[in-house]
Formats: sequence, C-alpha cells, structure tokens
Amino acid sequence: MRAAGVMSADAADAVLTPVLHDLRAVCDFAGVRPGFAEVPDVDLLVTGWGCPPITAEVLARLPRLKAIVHTAGSVKGFVTDACWERGIAVSSAAQANALPVAEYTVAMILLSGKRVLERARDYRETKRMSVYGVPASVGNFGATIGILSASLIGRRVIELLAPYDFHVLVHDPFVTEVDGAESVGLTELFERSDVVSVHTPLLPETTGLVSGELLALLRDDAVLINTARGAVVDQDALVAEAGRIRAVLDVTDPEVLPVDHPLWRHDNVLITPHLAGSQGNEWRRLGRHAVDEVRRWVMGEPFATPVPAERRERIA
Repeated sequence: MRAAGVMSADAADAVLTPVLHDLRAVCDFAGVRPGFAEVPDVDLLVTGWGCPPITAEVLARLPRLKAIVHTAGSVKGFVTDACWERGIAVSSAAQANALPVAEYTVAMILLSGKRVLERARDYRETKRMSVYGVPASVGNFGATIGILSASLIGRRVIELLAPYDFHVLVHDPFVTEVDGAESVGLTELFERSDVVSVHTPLLPETTGLVSGELLALLRDDAVLINTARGAVVDQDALVAEAGRIRAVLDVTDPEVLPVDHPLWRHDNVLITPHLAGSQGNEWRRLGRHAVDEVRRWVMGEPFATPVPAERRERIA
C-alpha cells in the first residue's frame, strides 16, 4: 500500500520524523509535502497541521485514495464534503491529543484550588509564611468541578479527577449520563461549581456560549478554565467579572490578545500560550498513533479512532 504525508514542515518534523522508520516498515511511504501539487496517487494520506483542504479537484488527481490518517485533532478544516461523499475512511488523533489537554486541566484545577500562583506571588513579595491562617475556601477537599461538554477531553478530565475528593458535574445537551459525573443543566453547572472547565467545540451555537449571564452565576472567587476555543467565552463579559472570579485561559479570541487588552492586566487571570495540547515529547504520542492506524489499515482492520461522517461537525 502506498501512502504520502501532507502537512507543514514544522508539523512533519515534530510528529512524523521520530516515527518515519516505523511508518516505512508498514507501508510504501512517499514522503511529506506541504500541499497536493506533487503528491502521487496514493491509497492513504497521513495529514497534519497545515494540510490544505482536500477538495473535489484534489480527489480527482488521487483516484486510489481510500483513507486519511490525521496526526492531530479536528479534521473539519481540510476533510471536505467531497471526501465524505466518496466514502473515504478518516482517522483522527483527537483522542491521543486529548490526554495532555486533560492533564493540563487537572493541574490547573488543583493549583487554583490551593491558590498556588497567587500565594507564591505573595510569598515572594512578603517573605512570610502562613499555614493556619489560610481561609477555609483554600484547598481541594470537597470542591465541585463543573465540566462543560462531555467531549473526548471533557470525559478524560472526568476520568482523571476520579481519585480526588471532588464532586464532578457535567453539562452536555447531547449526553444524559457520564460515568463519574452528575449531569446537570447549564445554569446549574455555573451556579453550583467552584471550578468550571470548558471543553465544548466551537460551533455556531457555542460561540459566546459562556455568556455574561452565566459568568454572573459563578460564586465569588470561582474559577473558569478554558482549553477549548477562545470564542466560546464572551471575553468582554469575562473582563467585567475578572475582579470577582478567577480565570485560566489557554485559548483566547484572538490569539494572541492585543498588548493593551485588559485581561493581560488582571491578577485574577492566567493566560498561557495555547500549550495544553501536545508539545515537546508529547508529539511522539501522535506519531505513534498514526503509525498504529496505518498498520491497522494495511492489515485490513478498522481504524481504532475513526471519525464517523455523521459526527464530523461536532468533533472539535
């Protein structure tokens, strides 16, 4: 079986270079290109960040193409309707990429519960230590954690929270039961939670979903964590509430925020540079996942992490 890669040079170096030997052991791999102009007719494409849309015109030049193995998460930006209409099988590494995002989320839940960043800042300034004078609101025992969306990442966060002394809530309009969490309505999620973590995909109906009205329901000093997409949160409303609540934002709208944006100046807001997803040595997990999926396809087995056509619009 012949395969080729289409992605940016940076993505290829990060994800595929460490596993090229293994990839070539399971297929006739024709190398990586940044676009389709020089891609030969292949049975399978290995795609990644920077892959251009696979349009009907592209498919006309690839009559043998039957499968796509994506080394990142969402396929919405490049797998077009023409691919689904032709019946091309699609696999995504969204599940593999969900783990570091979930790990980041759990870390931020625990750190925010102990007020680690704020107390470290105060310690640096005062050089004074306090143990017994800490307010009862500080700590992670018995806190209520709200998960917005039972997505791949949302479910993984719920799994990782299981060993801790938390009560976990979840809201998802398409899911009524999630192991390890109590399903609640959207307003109840914000009313009851000490921390709300956002994991919903960005869709027309979720743009601005975390509105000023919902943020106003959070108790004083509650925490909003967003690792999904910046536009899911009404940032103007968040600016208005940021003196009352805390926020951890790994995504913003736009990325990067303008230098004079007020969220940069809030002590209650931590902004990180979209680092929750795979980075550094975590790229290897995505590369190994791609090799495993190609191996399955070569052996005539179904993909382990397929993207069903009927769910393509709701997969982040």
